[in-house]
Amino acid sequence: MKDIVHRVFSVGMALLVLFSTVSFTVEKHYCGDVLVDVSLFAEVQKCAMEAYEMEQSSITKKSCCKDTIDVVQGQDELTVKTFDDLEFEQQVFLTTFSYSYLNLFEDLQEREISHQDYSPPNLVYDIQVRDQAFLI
Repeated sequence: MKDIVHRVFSVGMALLVLFSTVSFTVEKHYCGDVLVDVSLFAEVQKCAMEAYEMEQSSITKKSCCKDTIDVVQGQDELTVKTFDDLEFEQQVFLTTFSYSYLNLFEDLQEREISHQDYSPPNLVYDIQVRDQAFLI
């Protein structure tokens, strides 16, 4: 049981560190006031209007299409705290709490099963069917 809890806790902490340090960008393409495409990892797809405006760029200066980029920054540096960085009272509390919590649970004693290797006798006939006495 302790091994399973330890593994689940370790995987959870590893995922927490992974997701807190990951950074990504969200790219959005608008044509006028209408959102055309959103992309997390690839480049956004441009609308057909933008290709037409590129051809007409010599005539008009203002484009109705625009791209926005939102950057979500993750943590760059992780601070690692050790047990020695805690104050003395916190160390005492943590030590006594963990000691009392771990000793709260006791292992079950293995009981000896005396009839484990006993094979039942061969049945010549079924007594319940013969006497028609069934458990309901």
